[in-house]
Amino acid sequence: MRIMISADMEGATGVTWTDDVVPGTEQWQRFRRLFTGDVNAVLAGLFGAGASDVLVNEAHSSQRNLLLEELDPRARMLTGRHKPMSMMQGIDSGVEGVVFLGYHAGAGFDGVLSHTYLENQITGVWLDDVPASEGRLNAAVAAEHGVPVLLVSGDDRTCEDARDHSPGAELVAVKECVSRYAAICLPPARTAELLEAAAAESMARAGRVDRAPGRHRIEVEFDASHLAQATAVIPTVEQIGTRRVGFDAPSMTEAMKAFKVVTAIAGGAVQGSYG
Repeated sequence: MRIMISADMEGATGVTWTDDVVPGTEQWQRFRRLFTGDVNAVLAGLFGAGASDVLVNEAHSSQRNLLLEELDPRARMLTGRHKPMSMMQGIDSGVEGVVFLGYHAGAGFDGVLSHTYLENQITGVWLDDVPASEGRLNAAVAAEHGVPVLLVSGDDRTCEDARDHSPGAELVAVKECVSRYAAICLPPARTAELLEAAAAESMARAGRVDRAPGRHRIEVEFDASHLAQATAVIPTVEQIGTRRVGFDAPSMTEAMKAFKVVTAIAGGAVQGSYG
């Protein structure tokens, strides 16, 4: 049975602030090891419960954070940026379940390092009029491909969000949010036990379900008007408010490709300290 892990870093064990996840910092080097440890714990559970192949898709920032030399040798790792489906690259490769590891709450919500794709320029995202985190967006992509979300890990706010967008998925809170930059954290030895056990349990839900693509609408609100203006030049994207844009797409996969373009243009339009 083939499984995919979409591995983000903000929701990894012990991570609480910017330097923990920004490539090149001393703290990032430290937390790369803890991040890899979380992935290995999930891999142990998946393989122990019958997975025959697991693809780990690096989904954080540079997407070059996990330590390949310390990864469970039974896994395969997709690393590097500019993947067509970004965090969900590989969901169309015949996998029968997906794990959202190290995820976080969305922009505009409480949660450790909460954001949606851009660290601070996006203040809210809506999928079909429902406030959407990266977890909700990616769960909709998985559903379109008939792939169940098996497990979601992150802080307690991430797990609360997942109860709604992925009911039935196993949930592991590796930390309890105190603020955007503070949390009560469990040590790696403890989170490894929880992640491995939950991953093993989650394999009972693996198995593809046929789904037909459907139309979806995404709206994005920014913290400054010029970002809405910049992204509204994209075909199909309409400025619907001073700081808000929206677009429709014939499928969730196409919607996420368009969303990726919107975030890329917005990120490129940020100017120095004023954003």
